[in-house]
Amino acid sequence: MIGSVHFVPNLTIGAPVIKSLRKHTKAYLDCHLMVTNPIDYVEPLGDAGASGFTFHVEVSKENWQQIIQEIKSKGMRPGVALRPGTPIEEVYPLVESENPVEMVLVMTVEPGFGGQKFMPEMMAKVENLRKRYPSLDIEVDGGLGPSTIEMAASAGANCIVAGSSVFGSPEPAQVILHMRKAVDGAQHGN
Repeated sequence: MIGSVHFVPNLTIGAPVIKSLRKHTKAYLDCHLMVTNPIDYVEPLGDAGASGFTFHVEVSKENWQQIIQEIKSKGMRPGVALRPGTPIEEVYPLVESENPVEMVLVMTVEPGFGGQKFMPEMMAKVENLRKRYPSLDIEVDGGLGPSTIEMAASAGANCIVAGSSVFGSPEPAQVILHMRKAVDGAQHGN
């Protein structure tokens, strides 16, 4: 979460950290911005080497087309996120436009703080998206771990964000492996 005017109250990683990380990895560096003015961060994050840039639909109703265009012009992959209380229909225009987002992030907790409890009722949004857009990347963030991954994967999520369940585990590699297998199995019908 980056920015000076925040959609959520805490700040995590900014462009200087992305720039430092990029020097040491070719990994996909995905930036989820929970800020009021995401367009202000497109250029700095693109210049720093970010791979993906996900902004919130709730703060971009007036300029989402411009945001998507600028994200792509900086060589990043655009995504849109929505909070639990936001109807899924609000992202349809961004997925269906001539210049669409390439990923939708369904938040299964209120954005801003780690360690929150997974909201299973958000899986209806994931199922809806998967049915409507079979090839869309659908990401789920919030409360994901060994006890909730099957629910997200079977609903149609193919991108998973996990923090507390991985970093708080005595065996993080095992948690990652378990979650990866769940998503791969759901995608391949196993």
